[in-house]
Amino acid sequence: MNSGTERKERALQCFADGLHCSQSILAAFSEECGITEEQAFRLGSCFGSGMRRGDVCGACTGALMVLGLMYGETHAGDQEGRQRTNRLNDLMMDRFSEANGSCLCNDLLGCDIRTTEGVQYARDHHLFTEFCPKMVASAVEILEEILSEQK
Repeated sequence: MNSGTERKERALQCFADGLHCSQSILAAFSEECGITEEQAFRLGSCFGSGMRRGDVCGACTGALMVLGLMYGETHAGDQEGRQRTNRLNDLMMDRFSEANGSCLCNDLLGCDIRTTEGVQYARDHHLFTEFCPKMVASAVEILEEILSEQK
C-alpha cells in the first residue's frame, strides 16, 4: 500500500501530466482499489471538470469512485454495502464542501466552464494549473482521512 504522501504526489503528477482530476485521484489509489492504472484512467475519463459541465468537481468524484470500489455494494440487495457507501459518500461530499466552500466545479472556479467564455476565463486566470491542483490535493487528504477512519 502506498503512503498518503505518495498518493498525493502521484495524483498531482498525473494531473500535471494532463490527466483529468478524476483520473488522477483514482489512479493514485488504483492499487488499493484492485484495478490497473490504465483502468483508472479509463474509468475516470468522463468525470473531469464536473463531467465537463461544472457539476461535482472531478477530484471529488474520483474520490467517490475510490470509496465505491473499496466499500461499495457487491450484489443486489447488499443493504449493508448500500448504507456504508451512502454514509461514505455523504462524508466525502460534506468534508470536501466544508474544506473548499463547495463541491461544484463552477462554484469553485468562479466561472461557468460549460461556455467558451468560462473556459477562457479559467485559462486566463490559470485556474486549471494553479487552483485545480489544490482541489486534487484536498480530495486526496480528505479521502485519506475517511479511509483511515474505516480501519
